[in-house]
Amino acid sequence: MYGAVRRFAGIGANSSSHLEKWISGAGGLTSILGVMLISQAYLGLNGSASLVASMGASAVLLFAVPHGPLSQPWAVFGGHLVSATIGVSCAMLDTDPIIASALAVALAISAMYYLRCIHPPGGATALTAVAGGDAVHALGFHYVLTPVLLNVLVILLVAMLFNFPFPWRRYPAVWARNHNRSAASAASEPAAGLFSREDLDIVARAIDPALSIGETHLDAIVSLASLNATASSLLPADIHVGRCYCNGTFGPGWQVRQVTGSAGSGASESSMNDTVTYRVVAGNERRQTGAAEREAFAGWARYEVYLNENSWQRVATTPCPAVTDDAA
Repeated sequence: MYGAVRRFAGIGANSSSHLEKWISGAGGLTSILGVMLISQAYLGLNGSASLVASMGASAVLLFAVPHGPLSQPWAVFGGHLVSATIGVSCAMLDTDPIIASALAVALAISAMYYLRCIHPPGGATALTAVAGGDAVHALGFHYVLTPVLLNVLVILLVAMLFNFPFPWRRYPAVWARNHNRSAASAASEPAAGLFSREDLDIVARAIDPALSIGETHLDAIVSLASLNATASSLLPADIHVGRCYCNGTFGPGWQVRQVTGSAGSGASESSMNDTVTYRVVAGNERRQTGAAEREAFAGWARYEVYLNENSWQRVATTPCPAVTDDAA
């Protein structure tokens, strides 16, 4: 029940360290102090409280996910200034404030999409221009420059300076340094001959243009996938009678074979010259049988698997339970 609730609510695993959490919080503290001082100087306390709401949201992105596409300089700069301009324009319309507020946010979203500077806090900046009260209205288009532009410059500068001493979270993302240079070199080549970082980037953007996967994280994903693929190769001694093995491919070629016996050269499971017989228990050519030299079978198999209810699970050393045609 708890697992279902977590999936529905979208609560993911939190793998960040305590140090990372406190660094992010300290960055937010430093940036918002500067933003509040500038806002109070131009708007006074009440107006400042309204404006800081949008800058506070920007601080979460800049210091919690500094390498996300929604956190990059153009997204922050363009998102706030474009939205502020639209918000002031809507506030000047001779219409109901409720309609003007909704129109400001709607137009800001569309404009950020077209200008490729999607930054969610920009919607709050546009809304503040309409619903921020007399102190904001009195500024007119000056609101775009002071305090919005000043706020944006302060928060961007703090993000660059504050994150710079920490190589893994330098801002903007282009400054981030990969800790493992050898892994970065491996990541530049297609993982297991199948895909490269550019391929993953294209797929991620096709799924969702706003999907928050920075370049550093893409490199890490490809590098780890490549290392995992290399570590997945089996030796002839890893092939045992009664266990199941998968070739790990995608599409119609996917297959699970169960080793049913061995013969020749003393039928030793440590021998590289004997022949193993197998039965295809899932995937392509299911129910077919065959034979192969142990070394060739090990070259075909990527990893050992076992049947868990109706799903094939990857294992390291656990023997495969007995499989029937009906269960497969």
